[in-house]
Amino acid sequence: MRMGIPNILSIAGTDPTGGAGIQADLKSFAAHGGYGMCAVTALVAQNTQGVREIHAPPTSFLRAQLDSVSDDVTIHGAKTGMLGTVEIIETVAAWWDETYSDNRPRPALVVDPVMVATSGDRLLDEEAEESLKEFLHRADLITPNVPELAILAGEALASSAEELLAQAEKVADAHQAVILAKGGHMNSDEVTDTLVFPAESGTRPEAYSRSSQRIETRNTHGTGCSVSAAFATLRAQGASWQEALATTKDWMQRALATSDQLDVGQGNGPINHFPD
Repeated sequence: MRMGIPNILSIAGTDPTGGAGIQADLKSFAAHGGYGMCAVTALVAQNTQGVREIHAPPTSFLRAQLDSVSDDVTIHGAKTGMLGTVEIIETVAAWWDETYSDNRPRPALVVDPVMVATSGDRLLDEEAEESLKEFLHRADLITPNVPELAILAGEALASSAEELLAQAEKVADAHQAVILAKGGHMNSDEVTDTLVFPAESGTRPEAYSRSSQRIETRNTHGTGCSVSAAFATLRAQGASWQEALATTKDWMQRALATSDQLDVGQGNGPINHFPD
């Protein structure tokens, strides 16, 4: 267990209304006791009703941001969100490989593979999807939603909990990373999230699940960003993945249950990152 406040880096796009992307990550880091930092991959003109426009700064500037942080600050945890293009993915991968190629302590890396929007729209072209799959070999934890997990597994959308876990096992083994199989898109009154571990020497560690009652609310904007950010922070503090899931699950329930305290936008509003 590390002492003090960990430094957590978000590598993602923006949300000017504050509910998703880097803005949500920074709130989630703070809610769990982390010091938030960020490197912007894309400037996104969006609100609670949708995305209007995306501007990606030159990747040389993205690399300058990443180097500026890692040259000066010890990074205890990191998460990626919207990467968007082959060039962006390769820039982040090169920075990671070069920065942590020696004996420098390597922070835990949580990857939220932003590939499919809540609407079902694909966010990456085929070439970028393949580049992202290669990038995933660096991840310690991957947090796909149900459609994203299906893409990573190369299979049809899971229609049952059993299919979802089977896909998670396939992806965990392919990338030697822990998978958070999220049940938010499944049609059930309970939402079950499960940590699936890669097999080691032919033996797979036991999966770990936590369930909660589904909260009926339209305020779900940024939940994926916020969950992955919470995991990155808690892991940096020394929590096991199981402990991180238990803590994050409880926090998210309260964040959703109290989200109507906020009055942000006309569409799918944000969660309440500070429910206590």
